[in-house]
Amino acid sequence: MARIIAITNQKGGVGKTTTAINLSACLAEAGQHVLLVDFDPQGNASSGLGLEREDIENTVYDLLTEEVTFEECRIAEIQKNLDILPSDMNLAGAEIEFQEIEDKEKLLRSYLEKIKDDYDFILIDCPPSLNILTINALTAADTVLVPIQCEYYALEGLGQVLKTVDLVKRKLNPGLELEGVVFTMYDARTNLSLEVVENVKSNLNRTIYKTIIPRNVRLAEAPSHGMSINQYDTRSTGAESYRMLAAEVMSRGEDL
Repeated sequence: MARIIAITNQKGGVGKTTTAINLSACLAEAGQHVLLVDFDPQGNASSGLGLEREDIENTVYDLLTEEVTFEECRIAEIQKNLDILPSDMNLAGAEIEFQEIEDKEKLLRSYLEKIKDDYDFILIDCPPSLNILTINALTAADTVLVPIQCEYYALEGLGQVLKTVDLVKRKLNPGLELEGVVFTMYDARTNLSLEVVENVKSNLNRTIYKTIIPRNVRLAEAPSHGMSINQYDTRSTGAESYRMLAAEVMSRGEDL
């Protein structure tokens, strides 16, 4: 049965989609059967794995509105062991269109429950905001992974996420837990990155991953080529970092 992990931060620009793409790809590379759900209307996880918007026939929006089946929406083996449910801007209308639907917060969960036995991991790339899509993702998830950029306002964004997680846990998904916090865009040349890491560690009495994702030019370049980092530059620091994170995620699952 899959571990369903929502990757979220209500603050944009923190490496959320980069983490969703590359953690998924590195888990798949390690032999895990992975489904990546692109649940952000921007569709960056889809394009970052090489999907051209005009070539995507069905999206997760069509699935939620019951226009297509899961099999019709899923793009299988976008990489070896990695499937994806793609997204596009149509998903932005969900906030309005789902208002009248009963249990609208549980739409995604109802679909993932049916197929979770087919995967080892299901990762959900959430939008960078608190809306019905994010609530759906958190309601469907077992755990939440929070990427934090090593910059001055990191704690502020983290606090908002943790409040949302606790609210969903109380109201909609009692089993929801924090998977962990992962630091991104770490720059060893600056004192600020080190200060942010130490500050978060001293203020957060929750799980923090040992792996820290560095600032890396190759990581930034990979999405423009429609590749995960382990495909684009398998020997880069970014690829090795996400492999280490994938190993930690798998190891943590063995302890659950």
